[in-house]
Amino acid sequence: MAEWTLKEHSEGELVVTISGEEWKKAQEKAFNKVAKNVTIKGFRKGSVPRNVLRKYVDDTQIRYQAVEDNANAWLALGLKEKELEPVSRPSLDVRNMSGDSVDVVFIFTVEPEVKLGEYKNLPYHLEKTEVSEEDLEHEINQMRDRYAEVETVDGPAEKGDTVNIDYEGFKDGVPFDGGKADGYNLVLGSGTFIPGFEDQLIGASAGEEKELNLTFPEDYGSEELAGAAVVFKVRVNEVKRRVLPELDDDFAKDINAPGVETVEDLRKTVRERLENNRKAEAERKADEQLLKDVAAASEIDVPEVMIEEEANNIFHQFTSQLAQYGMNPDQYLKMLGQSESDLKAGYHEDAERNLRVRLTLAAIARAEGLEVTEEDIEKEYAAVAEMYSSTVDEIKSVLSPDMLKQDILNQKAHDFVKENAQRTEE
Repeated sequence: MAEWTLKEHSEGELVVTISGEEWKKAQEKAFNKVAKNVTIKGFRKGSVPRNVLRKYVDDTQIRYQAVEDNANAWLALGLKEKELEPVSRPSLDVRNMSGDSVDVVFIFTVEPEVKLGEYKNLPYHLEKTEVSEEDLEHEINQMRDRYAEVETVDGPAEKGDTVNIDYEGFKDGVPFDGGKADGYNLVLGSGTFIPGFEDQLIGASAGEEKELNLTFPEDYGSEELAGAAVVFKVRVNEVKRRVLPELDDDFAKDINAPGVETVEDLRKTVRERLENNRKAEAERKADEQLLKDVAAASEIDVPEVMIEEEANNIFHQFTSQLAQYGMNPDQYLKMLGQSESDLKAGYHEDAERNLRVRLTLAAIARAEGLEVTEEDIEKEYAAVAEMYSSTVDEIKSVLSPDMLKQDILNQKAHDFVKENAQRTEE
């Protein structure tokens, strides 16, 4: 027999009462377990007569041992009877313990109650997407830039050219630390060097030597050089320029895009791609705002234990991504000057927002009676397999249907809210 009492912040007590024959058997097994480890002078360990053992083994010890041995099983029975799913590790307490019965108390947090607000007829605003001629030309020029050839220039350098230079900096006629390099490749106009350095090299040719009179910015990182007047002696070794291919039918064919044979084909294909990308981005933003609105309309007291777990999940996802790029998470934290707990604390707001959305969608799915079919599950398995370049059987070996069902239900709830929203575009 079990009783569930919900208290504040979704924490509650599950009291499972054990009595009668079940409690007697539990105590008997506990007594036998304890008896095996009792040592009494004059008797071999494990061979002490029962009537003698009773004098040495305390009833309270036996009963606590019985609770310890059976707590998990009794918890499972209580959860099943009351149809509960903890979201925190249950703590254990014992009350009203006697030879006849015991109240085993489990204290844990469950998912919070969701009081749904309005989730139909919400605004779904799509930003108007347009691709101008300027946008199209910019994209095509970027494509041309990727196919550009680098040529050595026998003439003055222009903005955007790469100059190979030797340079040395002097302050009051004395070279300063970090102010010298040989064979340095500098893209003019990149803003790599202090203001004026690159500008004064525009128009310089290979073999030319120049003296650049410059002043370091007041907020420069080196105290010695901040605001200082300096002279850089520079020799230009080589000037290179990226030469873009002509925008003609030959270039269009070189792109190797399906169905593209001419410049007009290329323009049409690029325009369609830009339009599709912008529509997808507009829809993503509209979806994101819709979910925020749905969650904001609902009343949810999200338990802190759930927020902490979600923040941990976000943290582990982030560190996994770092590892994929060959970066050590500890080194990254050291570079930021933060601890693991600092980074997790920064995820607190995102974690709570994620949970509010998921809990709200789950509540909508229940309210609308949405269900998951076998076909839905098979489609999800196929989608996950494609995402990870794996097979459906391999995905099934690590993901059970139950692990997929809630995500599928939440997606159905999302689709339901979207279908019932008021769509606008401008």
